[in-house]
Amino acid sequence: MSYQLSKTDYILGLTCPRNLWLKINDPKKLRKKTLAEEFDINEGIKVGELAKKLYTDGINIPIEDTSDNIQKTKELLMKRKPLFEAGFEFENYYARVDILVPNGEGWDIIEVKSSTKLKDKFLYDVSFQKFVLESNGLKIKNCFLLHLNKNYIKKGEIDIEKLYTKEDITADVTPFSENVKEIVKILVGMVSSEKPPMGRILYDEKIVKATTHNCLTDGCLELEDNNVFCLYGNKQVARELFKNEIELIKDIPVNYELSERQQIQKECSKTEKPYVNKSKLLEFLNLLQYPIYYLDFETFSTAIPMFDGLNPHAKVPFQFSLHIIDKEGMNPKHHEFLFDGENDPREDFLQAIRKAIGINGSILVYSKSFEEGILRDLAEYFPKHRKWIYQVINRLVDLRIPFRKFWYYNLKQQGIASIKAVFSAMTEMHYDELEIRDGRTAHVEFLRITCEDCCKEEIARVRYNLLQYCKLDTLAQVKVLEKLTELIK
Repeated sequence: MSYQLSKTDYILGLTCPRNLWLKINDPKKLRKKTLAEEFDINEGIKVGELAKKLYTDGINIPIEDTSDNIQKTKELLMKRKPLFEAGFEFENYYARVDILVPNGEGWDIIEVKSSTKLKDKFLYDVSFQKFVLESNGLKIKNCFLLHLNKNYIKKGEIDIEKLYTKEDITADVTPFSENVKEIVKILVGMVSSEKPPMGRILYDEKIVKATTHNCLTDGCLELEDNNVFCLYGNKQVARELFKNEIELIKDIPVNYELSERQQIQKECSKTEKPYVNKSKLLEFLNLLQYPIYYLDFETFSTAIPMFDGLNPHAKVPFQFSLHIIDKEGMNPKHHEFLFDGENDPREDFLQAIRKAIGINGSILVYSKSFEEGILRDLAEYFPKHRKWIYQVINRLVDLRIPFRKFWYYNLKQQGIASIKAVFSAMTEMHYDELEIRDGRTAHVEFLRITCEDCCKEEIARVRYNLLQYCKLDTLAQVKVLEKLTELIK
């Protein structure tokens, strides 16, 4: 089998060779991209297209046909102008450069990313391009990363010059280029084999940390529930155990060193009973004061800021759900808000939440840093609401704490402390019947019906699904707190 390795495949192979093998040889085993992942890809394309405007004399090379892209690149190199999407091949390698800029007798590689900072995987990416281009006889003088400026704040029309930061990564790329040919040879050989590799044949921990790949959810490995990769904390322990053919938490040897929380997981795997630290749970519950407000936000973000006062990837709140229990034993009342319009939703969001939250009582959230971060950003942009916002922040209580600290642990959580995992484990209820089941999908769907041409029926359907999803997030908090209260009685 003759296989041509692209820079995308090169990064994938470094991350997980088994995933690359499946992509080429048995793609049906891999999960499809989520709506959120497709959205992120499109955001990256938008950032790349806008960056081209920085080089007004640049030439865009079509990418639909690889052979045609390579041929046109050869012809246009003679013009000595910036080239967009220039393609090159060498032996089993193919690389396409975002922006290739002439520099004296040589060229500069400019890699465009929608990120706001340098990541190790970008160095692998550019080193692959550099190797392929130099193998074609080009002299590469400098390598740059053109990424979004995290300090840029939109005010009026987008200022392209200020939106991007150009970072010289020439010295950083050089050591990453040294083993490209050897690595490609191994990857091509692996992809051409009849069976997938059993584990990581090329493993670089830094690059794995810089990706979102997960062998368990992405279809690379099929393991039973409560396997060693469900262990809390550093995954190095799980990798070591798996390498030694220990797949399940319950089978970890008695003398194997585990953290306190991992020991709790192991004990639960053996007893198949939840772990409960009643004294710690009681301390937590005693912090709460009625009325109790159960609050959840939904936000969207775009790489290129949409509204004034936003920086790249800033989170914009567009929806909240609020359950209120005035006194112990009373049924919850429900309030909700979902912005309707194409303009900035933040002021309407703030006004709606101010009307719904009273001046006394605990405000329960799940993963406090998220809601608190949104509120702090709102206080910065809307100073007239600042005093009230900080009063709310001071009342926030994080319901995730008992689960993150393992004061309660249920085998059914699979090592996960999210509200969805905890809610399902404690109540046998779940999100599976909802059309929208996670925040990223909510984000994408809200932007779709807001920014794209959708019929009234589709807009109404999505808005209903958004309301149902957010409502369940706060109802789940209500049910989880009820269960915790029952445990200490």
